[in-house]
Amino acid sequence: MKENTAVSAWLVFIVFLRLGCTAFGGPVAHLSYFQQELVDRRRWLDHQSYMGLVTLCQLLPGPSSSQVGMAVGYQCAGFRGACAAWLGFTLPAALLLTLCAVGFNQVADLFTPLTLAALKLITAAVVAQAVVNMARSLCPDWPRKILLLAAAAVVWLLPSSWTAILVLLLAGLITAVFSSYQPVFSRQLEMRQPAVSTGLVLCGLALLLLLILPVLAWLLPSTLWGLMDGVYSAGAWVFGGGHVVLPLLQSAVVDSGWVDQQRFLAGYALTQAMPGPLFAFAAFLGASLPPAYNPWLGAGLALLVLFLPSTLLLFGVLPFYRRWQNNLYIRRALLGANAAVVGVLLAALLNPVLSSAVHTWHDVVYAGLAYLSLQWLRVPAWLLVLLAIILGWWLGS
Repeated sequence: MKENTAVSAWLVFIVFLRLGCTAFGGPVAHLSYFQQELVDRRRWLDHQSYMGLVTLCQLLPGPSSSQVGMAVGYQCAGFRGACAAWLGFTLPAALLLTLCAVGFNQVADLFTPLTLAALKLITAAVVAQAVVNMARSLCPDWPRKILLLAAAAVVWLLPSSWTAILVLLLAGLITAVFSSYQPVFSRQLEMRQPAVSTGLVLCGLALLLLLILPVLAWLLPSTLWGLMDGVYSAGAWVFGGGHVVLPLLQSAVVDSGWVDQQRFLAGYALTQAMPGPLFAFAAFLGASLPPAYNPWLGAGLALLVLFLPSTLLLFGVLPFYRRWQNNLYIRRALLGANAAVVGVLLAALLNPVLSSAVHTWHDVVYAGLAYLSLQWLRVPAWLLVLLAIILGWWLGS
């Protein structure tokens, strides 16, 4: 890619810091925020290039929205831009969750059951808005609408991270073989990619760490080595975003006895109320280690290690993915894969987002009003979240 001198790493950091402070709703909503801010408003990437990165990140393990953010930052300002995007987007939630862990007894009372219920309903509205907007742009015709609905039905009936991967691949295969589309990719911004040799090294390093960390944790038994092993494995094997990583992290830190179950669940509930990536939950867990360990060191270590495998794989695979995109059949396959991505997100909206938030007709009304506020009145999501926290604390106290 020709370097876009108008976009510096510092500007990338500032923009993603703002997103990290305001992007509520989880990974599905984050992708919509990114599209509005980075593609529609700032035009750092064209629409097709952005959706190509979204599809790639859906196929990789790890936090898809954070990976997309790092990929966009990389396109703008190289590896410094990728680091700036990750730091800006992750820092607000990670810092708040670390402070919550340090002062856990004082903060936990702020989030009453009423507050958490309201936050879940707002999250459902934000995710619904994201799915609707993405479906309009990515599924304009009936063949892609049918792919969207079929993908959603399969993933909803057979909920599994591997099901989502297979659905994306199958949808891409269908349009690659049967589509007669001649997709046009804008050449306004030529995509940047690492060297093939760099990609091979990064993929090899990701695999090497997956193999060597369990050995080090066994040879050097300590909480920190055990934490690195468990958290790295969780980040390497999770497909489908932050919600899926919950049982893996629970196995890593609760079953080992480092964090008790009540604190773990309370921290996860707090994470739902935060903007930015759900993977920031790792900062809370790292700061909740036994008192012998510095909470800030534990938070930083857990956060870095959880994001590390997905970051290595993203930049390890990117050079090969960009080469593959020059093939006409792969370009056609992306039409189906992008439609299936929306279907996978629709399935996530149905379960677990709506299934965990909507239980009565009152919930349906409140979620509907929140959706209308976002979609038609253009009320920012952060304002709805702030009102939910204040009203929930006032009514529940």
